[in-house]
This record gives sequence, C-alpha cells and structure tokens, in this order.
Amino acid sequence: MSKHSDQVVNDIAGRYLLVLGAAAADLWSALPQELQQQLFERAVLLGHQGEQDESLREQLAQFLHDHHERTAQAVPPLT
Repeated sequence: MSKHSDQVVNDIAGRYLLVLGAAAADLWSALPQELQQQLFERAVLLGHQGEQDESLREQLAQFLHDHHERTAQAVPPLT
C-alpha cells in the first residue's frame, strides 16, 4: 500500500475505535459491573504510555464518576 492508503486505513480504524469508545461510554451505566471493570482496566493498559500517564487511572475514574448515572449523584460536590 502507498503512504496515502495507509493513512486512509488508519483514519478509518481510528474513527471506528472512536465511535466504539463513545458508544461504550454512552452505555456505561447499563453495562454489568464486571464488564465495566474489564473495559476500565483495558483502557488504562492501552492508554498508559509512560510515567507521564501515571495519573490516567485516576483521571479516567473521575471522568466515569462525573458522567456515570449511578455514581454522578452519589459523589458529593467539591466545596
């Protein structure tokens, strides 16, 4: 394949991964807890790029708590 063809394939794959991830986040509260844990751990593993990403686990957990229907109301606001 040419360099341009490779880029197109990468762009398409990236789009598919993006929409799949968005769909998983959108359905997060409907997923069984075991599946949530598996997806979370895989995301941390795949997203960990080095020491600069040490806080990824905490950042991802905070994002999910902020957007997750079952926990968004349970977490008291910071004052």
